[in-house]
Amino acid sequence: MSVLSDTEYFYKSFGGDKGVSGYSEDGRPIYFVAVKKTARPVILAQYAMHAREYVTAYLAALMAEDFAKRGVRGTVYFLPAVNPDGIEIAENVNPLYKANGRGVDLNVNFDARWGTGAKNVKTPGAENYIGERPFSESESRALRDFTFKTNPDMTLSYHSKGEVIYWEFFQQGERRKRDLKIAKKVSQVTGYPLGDAGISAGGYKDWCVEKLHIPALTLEVGEDYLAHPISPRQAGKIFEKNRNVLSAVTEMFFEGGGF
Repeated sequence: MSVLSDTEYFYKSFGGDKGVSGYSEDGRPIYFVAVKKTARPVILAQYAMHAREYVTAYLAALMAEDFAKRGVRGTVYFLPAVNPDGIEIAENVNPLYKANGRGVDLNVNFDARWGTGAKNVKTPGAENYIGERPFSESESRALRDFTFKTNPDMTLSYHSKGEVIYWEFFQQGERRKRDLKIAKKVSQVTGYPLGDAGISAGGYKDWCVEKLHIPALTLEVGEDYLAHPISPRQAGKIFEKNRNVLSAVTEMFFEGGGF
């Protein structure tokens, strides 16, 4: 078995709404599953954008199955593996690989102060290459278009590792207060502290905050001592710290009359 075959098996066996959000540069499907309890809030949760962080694909399956069983409110779209080409490379060629099949780091390929990050590079490689332009890659365009299609109230991006939450991207005023409140709630239920991403840009979370004006969190899961790629055997332990994230944020939506 492999990460991609395990993801496909989860997708095919999932009993709820599901489909294909788009295709990778090499033509692989990017699957989604959806759990729909109430029309709002809509949460979009995406996983395994960085190839070597494929433990999060297994976390996605656990979170989707758990949320489906709960009597909670909201709709959540789960994208377990948004970078299937890169996952194939990380699993079979270079275990430290982060980029997609064309050597573009998808999490610096979004139109949010693109190309201004401190670690950005201008040539293809295993990590940090920003691409020729924002949304130059099939995978980033697919996630952009699926976000527009689903119109989420909030997004979650699962990465590894370090057990920290990133939430800031130049938001000000009431939006900053709102987003900090949500981030603190997720910190409370996971035990992960809030972090400072430094001079970073072009990420999916960044784009959601700056261009869509919605709350967006990046959660780095897995203890920092673990080596990349984190073994899928750690997914259950990671899930235990994240199992209440979705219910916490969806209930915040109702308690506050919306985000």
